[in-house]
Amino acid sequence: MQKRLKVLVIAEAANPEWVSVPLIGWSLARALGRVCDVHIVTQLRNKDAFVRAGLVEGKDFTAIDSEKLAAPMWKLGQALRLGEGKGWTMMQAISALSYPYFERQVWKQFGGALRAGEFDLVHRVTPLSPTTGSPIARRCKSANVPFILGPLNGGVPWPKGFDAERRREKEWLSYVRGAYKVLPNWRATMKAASAIIVGSRHTQSEVPKAYADKAVFIPENAIDPARFSATGTPPEGPLQLCFVGRMVPYKGPDILLEAAADLLREGKAEIDMIGDGPLLNDLKDFAITHGLTERVRFHGWMAHEKVQTVLARCHMLAFPSVREFGGGVVLEAMALGTVPMVVDYAGPGELVTPDVGFKLPIGTRREIVEAFNKALSALADDRTSLAGLSKAAKARIAEKFTWGCKAQQILEVYHWALGEEAKPAPFENPDT
Repeated sequence: MQKRLKVLVIAEAANPEWVSVPLIGWSLARALGRVCDVHIVTQLRNKDAFVRAGLVEGKDFTAIDSEKLAAPMWKLGQALRLGEGKGWTMMQAISALSYPYFERQVWKQFGGALRAGEFDLVHRVTPLSPTTGSPIARRCKSANVPFILGPLNGGVPWPKGFDAERRREKEWLSYVRGAYKVLPNWRATMKAASAIIVGSRHTQSEVPKAYADKAVFIPENAIDPARFSATGTPPEGPLQLCFVGRMVPYKGPDILLEAAADLLREGKAEIDMIGDGPLLNDLKDFAITHGLTERVRFHGWMAHEKVQTVLARCHMLAFPSVREFGGGVVLEAMALGTVPMVVDYAGPGELVTPDVGFKLPIGTRREIVEAFNKALSALADDRTSLAGLSKAAKARIAEKFTWGCKAQQILEVYHWALGEEAKPAPFENPDT
């Protein structure tokens, strides 16, 4: 029987009360704590949420105060992103400049314990961005403590034909994002890491060939069954669709409304639109102008835990995002038995298989509108396939995409990094 490993988990962004990356950091760290003896190192801003969740500072986690650099750099990033919810590449670049200070503080507190062999491994869970190097990876290697990096994800190229959306998102820095690959610290991190967990096929392709054998593909996202356990039955009548996400160009809420407009006017479909953002007023105007208001419900922002109450009573998640890194909302829908329809590009395309949902080809905006219109029209006329897809979607989540499953997958990586087991088989998503 293998011993229970002692792991120092670095999760600068980890918070049970937030969403996106902080929720991933929290969820993965806590799941790992059920299969290993874990001590979490996080940023001071997360301390109160950790305590409210029942963790004890000093025993379960350590909060690092890096605010003297992190706070002004965050303010700088907010100023340079040129709009709320925009310029994410700029924010990542600013964060990458301030993050090394956080890790240096981690080493000050834990370097002695690591050199003394008090931990079997170090696992840096966040940042997720592959552009952010690690100042302590080489120090861990010198101390003979395997350093695990990931899941890394991000930087999916903008698809052809969506340059206007790219500019509307203020993603000017994305044109030169690849420059991070020449940074000395980034290559040094790759070299020092014992294993690199990549959260997407695209990120796997960015790992230099010299270190490709260290990479293991495990999709970034998972779900907590306790958070997504609502049950609901779609009402009789029109096909019930749901969109969940920020109302921004690349997420495609406008694509969905245009694609479904005829079905909505004819009373064959209804849509719940959940989310806020700069496109929301334009979407409402579109609904008014095209006579769709009786069939479109705009909920605005909803608390994460309440989204499932709406999502569970819909037949489908219609999600035409053209640049999604992880696609966590797709997994959340599947966990509820809500069948996903996505664009076959990046994250969602790696999560959905033909036996659980629909993947429509990436193309121009017009081509995606037409593809969604055709597929939704067919389902509005005959939705008999949805029951089987719904059942299979829930089963796929239970088998592969809970945080408990994720922790077991990563535990295999740990034992491989320690030389105790063979390299884990890559995650497979066959199009059957």
